[in-house]
Amino acid sequence: MLSYIVMGMGIFFMVFGIIGMFQPKKDFYYRIIVACKIDTVGIFTFSVGLAIRHGFSFFTGKVFLILTIMMVLNPFVAHIMARSAYTGGYVSNEDIKNAKEKDEEKDG
Repeated sequence: MLSYIVMGMGIFFMVFGIIGMFQPKKDFYYRIIVACKIDTVGIFTFSVGLAIRHGFSFFTGKVFLILTIMMVLNPFVAHIMARSAYTGGYVSNEDIKNAKEKDEEKDG
C-alpha cells in the first residue's frame, strides 16, 4: 500500500510539473529548470515506490543504480544546456519584450 502511495506521489509531481512547463509567459531557462525538477523529484519518488513494491532484490539494485546515475547526471545536463544557451547568445521572448518596452519608455 505504501509503495502505491509513493508511486502516486511521483506521478503527481510529474503531471503538475508538466502542467507548470506550459504556463504562459515563461522563458527557456524557466522551462529547463522545471524539466530538471520533474525528472529529479518525480522519477526519484516513483522509483523509490517501485523499489518498495518489489522488496530487496536484484531488480531493486538495478533501479537504485539507474536512479543514482540519473540523480548525478540530470542536474549536470540541465546546467550544460542552460549555460550553452546563455554563452551562445540565446535571447528569450521575455527579454525581447522587455527590451522593446524599455525602448518605448525612452522614446515616449
